[in-house]
Amino acid sequence: MLVMLSIRNLAVVEKVDVRFFSGFHVLTGETGAGKSIIIDALGLIAGGRGSADLIRYGCDKSEIEALFDLPKVHPVWETLERLGIEGSPEEHLLIRRELTNQGKSTSRINGQLVNLSMLREVGEQLINIHGQHEHQSLLRSDRHLSLLDTYGDQIIGPVKRKYQEQYNQFMKVEKELNDLLESSQKAYQMLDMYRFQLEEIAAAQLKPGEDEELAEERVKLAHSEKMMESVGSAYELLYGSQGLEAISRALTRIDDVAGYDEKGLKPLAEQLQSAYYQLEDAVFQLRDYRDQIEFNPDRLDDIEQRLNMISGLRRKYGDNVEEILEYYNRIEQETDLLENKDEHIEALKARRDKLLEGLLVHAKELSQTRKQCATDLARQVECELKDLQMERTSLEVRLDVQEDPNGYEYEGRSIRLGKQGLDTAEFLISPNPGEPLRPLAKIASGGELSRIMLAMKSIFARHDQIPVLIFDEVDTGVSGRAAQSIAEKLYILAKTCQVFSITHLPQVACMADHQYLIEKKLQEGRTMTQVESLNENGRIKELARMLGGVEITEKTLHHAQEMLNLAAAQKASKSASGQ
Repeated sequence: MLVMLSIRNLAVVEKVDVRFFSGFHVLTGETGAGKSIIIDALGLIAGGRGSADLIRYGCDKSEIEALFDLPKVHPVWETLERLGIEGSPEEHLLIRRELTNQGKSTSRINGQLVNLSMLREVGEQLINIHGQHEHQSLLRSDRHLSLLDTYGDQIIGPVKRKYQEQYNQFMKVEKELNDLLESSQKAYQMLDMYRFQLEEIAAAQLKPGEDEELAEERVKLAHSEKMMESVGSAYELLYGSQGLEAISRALTRIDDVAGYDEKGLKPLAEQLQSAYYQLEDAVFQLRDYRDQIEFNPDRLDDIEQRLNMISGLRRKYGDNVEEILEYYNRIEQETDLLENKDEHIEALKARRDKLLEGLLVHAKELSQTRKQCATDLARQVECELKDLQMERTSLEVRLDVQEDPNGYEYEGRSIRLGKQGLDTAEFLISPNPGEPLRPLAKIASGGELSRIMLAMKSIFARHDQIPVLIFDEVDTGVSGRAAQSIAEKLYILAKTCQVFSITHLPQVACMADHQYLIEKKLQEGRTMTQVESLNENGRIKELARMLGGVEITEKTLHHAQEMLNLAAAQKASKSASGQ
């Protein structure tokens, strides 16, 4: 669960440190007080994209820290290990996010720097945020298939991954085939050019590293005369009377008197003897080097011509000989492909057809798996809706294939195959007995959509092991008994995970285990948002405000106290019944 949230300089929040607990939390306050900023902060912790616009005016950066206490068996620990991030189930998990006014973002997990994709991968396993308008996605039938796949991930996921692996191979071959079929006239123009380039490069008979070796040889040949003169002079100076001969005479003189002072002169004689041998070796090497110096104007001219030819090829085909040869190999393969185009087309068609055959088998298996999960999802949603004052509602997840006159033949129909398979999905609903099932977009009200989405979130929470669920005004569009049923559902959901809800409804707020008041205050001429954890008296006053508006009376306070008492009794009853 989320244990602590710390926010610095985010929008109108200057400084907030708030502790959370297990169970059901509600965030209440006037509209515009900054409740959604808390959700934005958690969204950033979960890997959402940041912006310099979120930084409090006049500040250099925003900082958000979240501390999580997670069970040893939670899958996030495996994710951390795979990403190379230090973390232990015996310790808390700390996530820190910084935004600067230069637009830069820095993220750390347990003090270790991570990039945004790594943060998002971890955050998606910790926090699930249901935004104010997320239930509107139920009106989009193109989102229904992903919702079904999310529900049945344990069963659908492995089948879907096999299908997508086959699909990627199929599309790669399909693209190669289409490119080859569409490149007729242009291909023949390219073929003529490729043939010319292959002949030009082949005629050069290039060798890797040849240009560098020739450049070195050219320098030596161009300066061979000067090298001969200088090396020869050095040899004569060292070998003559001023070099080895002089050192030899000096050694003889010292040997003549070394017996008179062996301790003083013998070490010097040895040192001079060693220097003599080293110098002699160097002199002989100089002589050999001098004898090998080549003065060959014809060879120099050949090298110049060769380097000029290579330079011309480099301007056309690459920065060095290695790149020229790589280019040669590439266009050699493309030339072979173009010269034997018909054979390649037939081979690709055969491979495409074989992959398509396997792909359709995987697509059918995926579709059948989805149908099984669709029936189960509809049944579970109907059960959840009974607790949300929609007990007579019937729901069906209808699956069909995507037809396409230019598509692929499948069981006598021309269908479209996509990355998600051959299926389309649509949620159909009948709110009242005797009425036909119709698309959600045509008959569902805002309150019904909110409850259907809450029902699905309750079901998904039992599958995905995400410890923190956040609902931003999931109760929009409902009132009365429906609002009470949403509150009870959120309370029950909080038995399996930590639940946060922003709400303006007292029926929802009174069922919470913990309530936090978000309010704006003016300090030293600046507006700032504060978060206060409410005790029982504070909750009574806040519920009275939610019930009565600006003016709080004894009657609204009494009503608020009564709501809390009834909520406590309701929670005790549900706990006793095992809910």
